[in-house]
Amino acid sequence: MELTVRKSDLLRELQLFQGIVERKNTIPILANVLFEADGDGIVQLLATDLEVTLRSQCAASIKKAGSLTIPAKKLFEIVRSLPDTNIHIEEGAKSAVNVSADRFKSRMQTLPREDFPTVPEPGDAERVSLPREVLHAMVAKTQFAITGEDTRYFLNGALFILTAESMSLIATDGHRLALAKAAREGGNKEESRSILPKKTLLELSRLLSDGEESVQYVCSENHLFFQIDGRQLSSRMIDAQFPAYERVIPKGNDKRIEFDRDRLTSAIKRVALLSSERSRAVKIQVSKDTVEVTSSSPEVGEAKEVLAVDYSGEDLEICFNAQYMLDFLAVVDTETVTLGLKDEMSQAIMHPAGADAEYTYVIMPMRV
Repeated sequence: MELTVRKSDLLRELQLFQGIVERKNTIPILANVLFEADGDGIVQLLATDLEVTLRSQCAASIKKAGSLTIPAKKLFEIVRSLPDTNIHIEEGAKSAVNVSADRFKSRMQTLPREDFPTVPEPGDAERVSLPREVLHAMVAKTQFAITGEDTRYFLNGALFILTAESMSLIATDGHRLALAKAAREGGNKEESRSILPKKTLLELSRLLSDGEESVQYVCSENHLFFQIDGRQLSSRMIDAQFPAYERVIPKGNDKRIEFDRDRLTSAIKRVALLSSERSRAVKIQVSKDTVEVTSSSPEVGEAKEVLAVDYSGEDLEICFNAQYMLDFLAVVDTETVTLGLKDEMSQAIMHPAGADAEYTYVIMPMRV
């Protein structure tokens, strides 16, 4: 294989592979990206960790067709460090690849193409078109609520529900739940439910961040496929039963308080500076037209900030993890948010005020 490619084109694609390839892996070939050049002016790139796979492509001047695997991290670091010029990649002797540009020359060891695993393909499965911006926003509003290392396998991903009229993404770590729902048009598909791993959502968010084309989605028996801007992200779905999230969403939270989002965010950030580092607990004390946000820690000290609100209900005192509240406030795009409470022991519910898209955030109180 021998080809020449622009640095900016190759760097853009290699950047997307960095979250997928693993440095520390019991299977060495998974640290490499597969290059496949067939002579039509396009080089295909492929990387996988056996759970998540990304297939991409890049314009290239191909002198000799062929395929080889190249260490993904090292190639990315080399390409990133080069000036904005053409990069020459050529298969060398003794299982090596030569990468050069201007006066720079390098030689890296490769691994056999035959060692690269076979990756899943969507085949002739039905493709569904999803609105790109809406899907990107839904991922941003839920992925932070996925637990990272829970022994309950089903909590290590988010539930994706697709119906003829809507799509929903739900994530929970057992202490909070984020649900983003949006309408979709042109769907005549039966309801499908799939649990997407946390890593898949992270890579999906990166692919969705830049571009305008809609997303083509395929759900096969064991894998999910997202086709975005000429790239294909595929993922093994989590084979587990997601908890009945509908039961967690409270219905009787009649004490409703509306906040200016930025004002509440600033208050929680300041007060949380003197909260316990372990619990990150802040207390919300609600009284007539006033909300007092407080924290205290025997080792550090205490802090308090008072917010003026429009409230005439019963007094209430409840405690939350500050970071859980800040996670929600960071992704809401409305100027005001609402907090719905029932009592000191029941879960609270937060919404963006007046938003068209349905976004629900449930947060459990803390006992301190």
